[in-house]
Amino acid sequence: MGAVTLRVGNLDRMIAYYRDAVTLSLLSQDGAIAVMGRGTTPIVILQHAPELAAPEPRSSGLFHTAILFETQAQLAAAVYSVATKHPGTFTGSADHLVSQAFYFTDPEGNGIELYWDRDRTEWSWTHGQVEMATLALDPNTFIGEHLTETGLSDPGAGNAIVGHVHLSVGDVPTARTFYVDRLGFEATANFGPSALFVSAGGYHHHMAMNTWNSAGSGRRRLALGLGEVDIVLPGADDLGALGERMSHFGIETRHDGQTLGFDDPWGNQIVVRTALPA
Repeated sequence: MGAVTLRVGNLDRMIAYYRDAVTLSLLSQDGAIAVMGRGTTPIVILQHAPELAAPEPRSSGLFHTAILFETQAQLAAAVYSVATKHPGTFTGSADHLVSQAFYFTDPEGNGIELYWDRDRTEWSWTHGQVEMATLALDPNTFIGEHLTETGLSDPGAGNAIVGHVHLSVGDVPTARTFYVDRLGFEATANFGPSALFVSAGGYHHHMAMNTWNSAGSGRRRLALGLGEVDIVLPGADDLGALGERMSHFGIETRHDGQTLGFDDPWGNQIVVRTALPA
């Protein structure tokens, strides 16, 4: 997964939150667009759009952007940072068997997950479905066990990436048709009729779609919140093949030679690009 673009009403406030609390760095800023990330990896792109209104209640869009940390110590440093600087934005935590996760909501209502993966050898699969659960995970205990002096002095140290993106959608069958049958992800977990998890390459999930707050929603209107989800493919041949696949299914695409863009059934904008040379 590539960076997630958010349309924001107060750019300075949002930069401060993702920099000072979430511990991302301001990698670049060009007028109304600020790129936040770790090292040279963009994670969240903030696009200033003060003319837009907040999204309608229970509409489709972003459920959360999930930021994956390499170690529990790095995750603990980030969780401690948010909890001490913006404690009111904490919304919960869970052990999902495959991962340990902490949830927040940024100042404009966009969901954030900060998480660490257990080793893949510890994941349990049955008939192509990964075993996940929602077990209690006490944040104070986690921080006490994993926060280090380095984490306290330099909470922005270490790499992080967008591990997965979770969307709010109108219904799961339509999401399965689009993201699995059309786009080509593999379904890795189902939670009844209300949530679907999908991935490529045997990961537990690169994307998820749920109806917990958005059942029955239609196409989004232009509003603050999710602007774009980036998906990264290995090379140009993969991008070309995907373009042909989407055209075969009658899905309108936007192709500029380097990226392939299209909307999902709820108007969530997806942009697929190739990996940059190492």
